[in-house]
Amino acid sequence: MLSDDTLKALVEAIIYVSPEPVSLDALCRSLDGEAHERIRAKLYELMNDYAWPHHGIHIREVAGGYQLSSKPEHHEVLRQFVKSLKPPLRLSKPALETLAVIAYRQPVTVPEINEIRGVDCGGVIHTLLEKKLIVSAGRKNVVGRPILYRTSREFLVHFGLRDVNELPSLKEFEELARQALGSEALAVGDANPQHGESQPPLPQEEHSAATTESTDDPQRSS
Repeated sequence: MLSDDTLKALVEAIIYVSPEPVSLDALCRSLDGEAHERIRAKLYELMNDYAWPHHGIHIREVAGGYQLSSKPEHHEVLRQFVKSLKPPLRLSKPALETLAVIAYRQPVTVPEINEIRGVDCGGVIHTLLEKKLIVSAGRKNVVGRPILYRTSREFLVHFGLRDVNELPSLKEFEELARQALGSEALAVGDANPQHGESQPPLPQEEHSAATTESTDDPQRSS
């Protein structure tokens, strides 16, 4: 049996992450093994906690479930704030794949990205630069001295990461991309009908930056 604090925290977290109102039955299914009445009690405790005026949000009963939402008295201020926000970023499947390669192989050059993906990524690189998800990181000490690319501070912000050392698995990265960037892309490792099967990028620790000359620390935000 979970402690009171843990149970209450889990009820709060489930309601927070759900895009739809969460019914009491759904809470009980998610917290299998916990008594129905105990879960209900923690839910009502949370509702009472959020009812205090020093909270800007509350838990409302909506369509037979429970949902976190802002309080009506704050709507005008929030409406103005939302209008000032940047529109959500959208990524295509090629852009998501290219961003994943850069994230897990950084710093990396366009020829190296092209070799991994099997297609020319020049246009996609330009798009990612425009969206400020990647930045240049100096030039590689090889013939032609191609530009190196790494992820930016914007990348960390959109994916909720402290630094690139917190990068998740590729499957988790794809899900993060869909949530944070609104991408409708397929999985990074899915087959590309025009170019065969994509090669998933290798984990960051498997590449060596010994031959690179960088103007910035790859893990430092831009």
